[in-house]
Amino acid sequence: MTADPFLNAVDWDFPVPVKYGPGRLAEIGAICAARGCKKPLIVTDRATGQLPFVGRLRGYLESAGLGHGSFTDVSPNPTDVEVAAGKKVFLAGGHDSVIALGGGSGMDAGKAISLVLNSNRDLWDFDFNCPVPQELTKADFVPLLCVPTTSGTGAETESTAMVTDTKRMIKGCVWHPLQKPFAALLDPELTVGLPRNLTAWTGCDALVHAIEAYCVPSFHPMCDGIALQALGMIYRALPQVIDHPADIPARGAMLVGSCLAGVAFLKGLGLVHAVSHMVGAEFDTHHGLTNAVLLPLVLRFNEKEIAAQVGPMCQAMGLAGSDFQTFYQAVCALLDRCGIPRSLAEIGVTPDHTDSIAAKAMTDTAAGTNPRALSLAGVTALITTAITRAR
Repeated sequence: MTADPFLNAVDWDFPVPVKYGPGRLAEIGAICAARGCKKPLIVTDRATGQLPFVGRLRGYLESAGLGHGSFTDVSPNPTDVEVAAGKKVFLAGGHDSVIALGGGSGMDAGKAISLVLNSNRDLWDFDFNCPVPQELTKADFVPLLCVPTTSGTGAETESTAMVTDTKRMIKGCVWHPLQKPFAALLDPELTVGLPRNLTAWTGCDALVHAIEAYCVPSFHPMCDGIALQALGMIYRALPQVIDHPADIPARGAMLVGSCLAGVAFLKGLGLVHAVSHMVGAEFDTHHGLTNAVLLPLVLRFNEKEIAAQVGPMCQAMGLAGSDFQTFYQAVCALLDRCGIPRSLAEIGVTPDHTDSIAAKAMTDTAAGTNPRALSLAGVTALITTAITRAR
């Protein structure tokens, strides 16, 4: 063991087996073979599919005597059409498992593809807001391994996946409680080459996950503790990885913090995500960037309802004060350091879509766990403001 914990290789078993450590991508062949996988399909987005470590991943699989194939036709906001195409590639190639690789888009696509492989059900039969298909068992789902390459989505420990419905033009969440990754592989070396803007945007995504999860008004002390631990890690490490991108301990802290925040939002999320999902569906914006733009305005919107949570969050972040203004200013200062725009207009959102975004946001699962009760008029007014000035 080294003095810095983020330079060590360690395994956890909560909520699924998690294998963390620099360089641990080299173990992926052995990990897959131990699970009985013989020919996994690597699912990732187009940009990630061109990166050097994907070639190394294939080599590690081959060294373990495993076949493999790839599906990289995945957009930044994956669609149900792409999921259907990925299923065809899986079946045509005789694959038996899925490696979901990448940021949110690659992992969401991989997880969604794995949901529909061994049943005749439509993807939207697995909509989070619909009854769970009861006839399916664990045996109906292929083995799924998740490998994050950004420190933001936190999607690697659950089956939930955000996918754009191309008919309704909304983002929906699909899942099944019996489909869990058999492992999550967290190697901070995979995040070192991430461009500065994507490091910032994905890091802000993790920050929002921790804050929104902690502020959900329900009793879940396990998720609350995890959210605060994640918030502290992310707040301290994000400036470091922006300024020093090759800092492996800081990259490790971000990757672990992101994973923790992803576990914490099993408790729920809030209005940032409810609006961001629908902005992404209509304008194909980067999810983490959209979250970051919206965060300050939503914090102001929820200010009275999150009063009890502000003190512990300030303490987790190591701030001198414990009031809302201290917390708010620290969050805004971090967003400024990350180069986050101050309005939705700056990322291409136009006023003519305000009403449709607001109406769709009201139907989002995350809207139901926002600390403050929502009305269509209130959400519409917030989006109108966010388009011109969000902080």
